[in-house]
Amino acid sequence: MSDVTPVEASGLTIGYSGRAVVSGIDLMVGAGESLALVGVNGSGKSTLLKTIAGLLEPIDGEISVFGAAPGGRPERVGYLGQFHSVGGLLPMQVRDVVMMARYRHRGLLGRITRADRVAVDAAMDRLAIGDLASNALRSLSGGQQQRVYLAHVLAREADLLMLDEPTAGLDAGAVERYGDIMREEVARGATVITATHDVRDAARASQVMLLAGRVVASGPPALVLTPERLSEAFGIELLAIAHGDHTDIVVPERAHAHDEHVGNNRPRHGRDAPR
Repeated sequence: MSDVTPVEASGLTIGYSGRAVVSGIDLMVGAGESLALVGVNGSGKSTLLKTIAGLLEPIDGEISVFGAAPGGRPERVGYLGQFHSVGGLLPMQVRDVVMMARYRHRGLLGRITRADRVAVDAAMDRLAIGDLASNALRSLSGGQQQRVYLAHVLAREADLLMLDEPTAGLDAGAVERYGDIMREEVARGATVITATHDVRDAARASQVMLLAGRVVASGPPALVLTPERLSEAFGIELLAIAHGDHTDIVVPERAHAHDEHVGNNRPRHGRDAPR
């Protein structure tokens, strides 16, 4: 990999059609590092991810991806959005969808090589979908399809992985497998940027940027995922409890009492907490 910084931004303003969503973004993500963009829906995390991917033009400020403008180094980038265009409407088999990731290596009409087949098989095995290779994508459950799309991104063997809500629809076992895979990608020197509303996942990243239509905080998880900042970003008091290798997010009892006062009698804690 090159020694050029994978992602760097200064004074960045992002948004749609000239309308700012988040301003004043400063970040630097190096090789072998991970960044979690955290916030509720509409907080700006997906907008920032799309801007880094080159799908949206920045409104103001500076941003570079491997020393070029976003979108200028597509061969080094793998992107997974929330809404998938790959194979969604076509009667394609799982292997075909994953193989499409190799087009940047051989071109649309190029010959499939042994390296392509090895990369595709390895990606499917890592997501435990090798036995689904000949199945039609449309015949799979939502969680299985999500694993296919994740395999597609992995098969690119990219230096920068950008993933928007990557665990959506996955069961507990697949979520754990996904976490292991992302740690492996970081260990090999890849840069991983994830947009998520799951604070527990974010706590495992090298860096966290907490968004709420603005940058609430940015830095190491231990400094960003504090009760005060979580409350500011999510609009409800949350408590972060560290347990060595993971962090639990809990809604305190006094927040439960408030829920009951307004008619919501179901307490929320652990996995039921807002993400």
